[in-house]
Amino acid sequence: MIEQLGNMLSYMAKLLPYLPQTFFYVFFSLLFGIILGFACAMAKLGKNRILKGIAEGYTTIMRCMPSITVLFLVYYMVPALMRNYLNISIDGMNALFFVILTFTLFLGASLSEMMRTSYLAVARDQFEAALSLGLTAFQAFRRIVLPQAFFYSLPNLGNTVIYLLKEGALGYTIGLTDVMGKAYLMNADSYNVHALGIYISLAFIYWPVALVLEQIFKKLEEKFSCQKTASRGPLNAS
Repeated sequence: MIEQLGNMLSYMAKLLPYLPQTFFYVFFSLLFGIILGFACAMAKLGKNRILKGIAEGYTTIMRCMPSITVLFLVYYMVPALMRNYLNISIDGMNALFFVILTFTLFLGASLSEMMRTSYLAVARDQFEAALSLGLTAFQAFRRIVLPQAFFYSLPNLGNTVIYLLKEGALGYTIGLTDVMGKAYLMNADSYNVHALGIYISLAFIYWPVALVLEQIFKKLEEKFSCQKTASRGPLNAS
């Protein structure tokens, strides 16, 4: 038992240096996904039927496909398109690029719906009251609508980040050496002899990271909930 525990600690020591790679694709996939999701949400809420149709179609397609399917499509199709139509070769591109691109596309679809519903959850009369008090449309959106919409989106946003942490592990299938990819290589090197110990060690890395993220978003919810309760003013009372 002591020997097995020692082995697991040894595996974790070998896996942990690759955790920053995992955080890297989580951060940038989320960042670009938020930008794409915001653009799609604006298109869905706008009056342009063409843009709205494109955004709705994109969201439907992304939400109906397994993430691993999208990952393989991006990994094989994007280089082919770049090579055939732009005469640019990206065949040697780091797998990290394709993982970030894949989950940017994935998150853009789910975050657009989250943003749209969060925006609609804010009472319209608060925006109109802000305009009547002399605020511009942008000021009313930034100071009244956006903080409340962000509060409404926090539970889903937290779930999305944890989902990304777990689903991004699929990057090992195209050669990404993050914490999951390193575990896969360690298992291959041992010819599956130490598979159980390696993957239990991996689980003990993912588990606390996910718990910390969950607690961070809970604290954010509590903070914004207190601010929302304390900010009862003319706009909220109207």
